[in-house]
Amino acid sequence: MKKQKKRRLSLMRKRMIAGYLFILPWLVGFVIIYIRSLFQTVQFSFSEMEIDAINGGYTLVANGWENYRYAFLEHGTFKQTLTSSVMNMLVDVPLITFFSLFMAMLLNKKFPGRALVRAIFFLPVILGSGAIVDAMEMSAKMMQTGVSGQAADMAAASTSVAFDIDYLISMFMNLGLPAKLMNYITSAVGRINDIISMSGVQIVIFIAALQSIPGSLYEVAKIEGATGYETFWKITFPMVMPHIITNVVYTIVDSFEESEILKLADTTTFTKLDYGIGSVMTITSTLITCIILVVVVGFIQKKTFYYN
Repeated sequence: MKKQKKRRLSLMRKRMIAGYLFILPWLVGFVIIYIRSLFQTVQFSFSEMEIDAINGGYTLVANGWENYRYAFLEHGTFKQTLTSSVMNMLVDVPLITFFSLFMAMLLNKKFPGRALVRAIFFLPVILGSGAIVDAMEMSAKMMQTGVSGQAADMAAASTSVAFDIDYLISMFMNLGLPAKLMNYITSAVGRINDIISMSGVQIVIFIAALQSIPGSLYEVAKIEGATGYETFWKITFPMVMPHIITNVVYTIVDSFEESEILKLADTTTFTKLDYGIGSVMTITSTLITCIILVVVVGFIQKKTFYYN
């Protein structure tokens, strides 16, 4: 009787199993922790919480859509904060994405001190951690008295050399630039510090994407006489499109985590102890973020080229 040959897994199936094993820790945490918390948040949003200060614990009294009605119709700042947070997200995402790609292309070139410059651009990600932020705030408070006079001198000096930004805006508008474009540019310039500080991870991802592009493609383009402009749009940009999707998703989620609406929900829930209204704010902003993710990723996905 012939021995049965052992069934071997194909390379595609091995890669699939490796992928599932890679995301298994996240998947377990998502099912056990996040799904439970999400269900509890939805439950809070349709209830009024009564906290027992004597014996501890709480009880939920169902009140239907009352929390949603109050948040959208009677709350003083919810709708304004939600709108501004969404608008800031829509402004920041394309700016951060293309700024990260531009900086990655510069940092991918060989020049003296390249490793140091890369570290400088990634430094805001490290400094953004909670412990370091707290330490820097404490240091700033300790130094506040000593540097107050210097700060006043610097403010006076900056005022003396300031220029009229309205004049530049009117000049560009007289050249025919649309008013909406100028508003977008001025809004971007006003948030340049946030854009740079939020681009560290995206720059690293784009550098990895650029280094994975086969050099033979650029050699062929050079032989064919393609310009740098043509090489970018015909080779570089299509090859990094899958990573653009990754960075867009990361940037949207990161902007949501740092948004004012999430801070308002946190204050409402844990400072004012209004868990019902805070849950409504969290769920509403989460749903809007998910809708933006689906629309944006679906649009980019149609334009994405995957190289095998």
